Amino acid sequence: MSERVGAWIDGEEADTIATYPVLHKYTNQILAHVVEAGDAEVERALSAASRVFAKPLVIPERIRILEEVAMIMGDRREQLARIISQEAGKPIKDARVEVDRGRSTLHWSAVAAGTLHGEEIPVMANPGVTNRLAFTLRKPFGPVLAITPFNFPLNLLLHKVGPALAVGSPVIAKPAPATPLTALTIARWFHEAGLPAGWLSVITGQEADLGRKLVADDRVRFISFTGSAVIGKVIRSQAGVRPVTLELGNNAANIVHADADLEKATKILAQRAFGFAGQVCIAVQRIYVDQRVYSSFTRLFEQASSELTIGDPENDATDIGPMINESAAERSQKWIDEAIAQGAVPLFKGTRNAAILPPTALTEVEPTMQVMREEAFAPVAGIVPYESFDQAIRWTNDTKYGLQAGVFTEDLRLAMSAARMIHMGGVIINDSSAYRVDNMPYGGVKESGVGREGPAYAAQDMTYPSVVVMNLG
Repeated sequence: MSERVGAWIDGEEADTIATYPVLHKYTNQILAHVVEAGDAEVERALSAASRVFAKPLVIPERIRILEEVAMIMGDRREQLARIISQEAGKPIKDARVEVDRGRSTLHWSAVAAGTLHGEEIPVMANPGVTNRLAFTLRKPFGPVLAITPFNFPLNLLLHKVGPALAVGSPVIAKPAPATPLTALTIARWFHEAGLPAGWLSVITGQEADLGRKLVADDRVRFISFTGSAVIGKVIRSQAGVRPVTLELGNNAANIVHADADLEKATKILAQRAFGFAGQVCIAVQRIYVDQRVYSSFTRLFEQASSELTIGDPENDATDIGPMINESAAERSQKWIDEAIAQGAVPLFKGTRNAAILPPTALTEVEPTMQVMREEAFAPVAGIVPYESFDQAIRWTNDTKYGLQAGVFTEDLRLAMSAARMIHMGGVIINDSSAYRVDNMPYGGVKESGVGREGPAYAAQDMTYPSVVVMNLG
């Protein structure tokens, strides 16, 4: 029998009659029966967050708790990585990296707690103002709602929880229904580290109304969401004047110029297109290759892709496990089949087996095809030759998304041109679009969202400047 796991509300486990099963994404065995939270649980979490916000934690205590949880995560690294691997289908070696990155996120959140500051305002520069001093304080908006996706159930949670606690805001987290166990584990570890009741609640459930009720409640003063553009737009429309951070979709482009190290580029791009079944917002999806090296690139890319191992995510050798569920794999297969019917030519592809979708690389793709126009979130990439670097930049920008792009070139002039001319939240030179470390600003433009993650940047977004003017004369 799998265990029954309650939500975490106001410092304790909250049980309900209704539950739903959380499955091992490779074996489909039930990992746990997790409670379906209802109106009573939502009200308890909101009331608790409002209560504790009125009595802020002192900054040294915030720092201590954040660093203590990071230490707990280090001591229990393998336990947490197994939970991530099982409930998300993430290869265990990638799950371990996520734990390490989560610890880094908490560390940088602790740094943000100790360094967030206002600034002096030079009001004395105004005529007749000689005896006044003005400065700003950074104040938190209030309780934060953190809605997180399945693909990084730990680190994307901590990119919201860490900065919120750093600035003195309690958090209500709603993890993806497919992957709640990581968030529930972390909530208990925060409690173990001494975080007082009410500062972190985790609301679990499959019902769409759950998120809507949380978003609609004005006691939530800041909303941080990672997920689809469709849902992000709905959240922004419901938020009204309340601030939001939205990290939404993408169909990441990567440019490979003739002077690039092709062996290095193809190995990186294959791993970042197909690793974790491509279920990453900044996964490699569109690849634009200088026509002078197109033939060599495709040969090396196919070779690098063939070296990736597909199978059980809990096997140390696995690079590609199952997609989050079979319906996601079916949808992706439909897009691939549709592109082929429209004229795309597979460089390589495999046969889907339930939720396992082997890597697919398509040539002769058109920008109107869904696999190039929309976010695939699957192990599929389109490869297109270009005639000039400027053409590659135009194609990179020809998207409704704008999260990150990768550029491989040894020419500093071209690298700087790409950095200036690509309209994305991030431009990564000589690495793929999927590069991210946790203290950098991360976020997009256009339909990729608003605001930035990265603890120092999120802390700015979660606070507002309050000006203080002192009459000294």
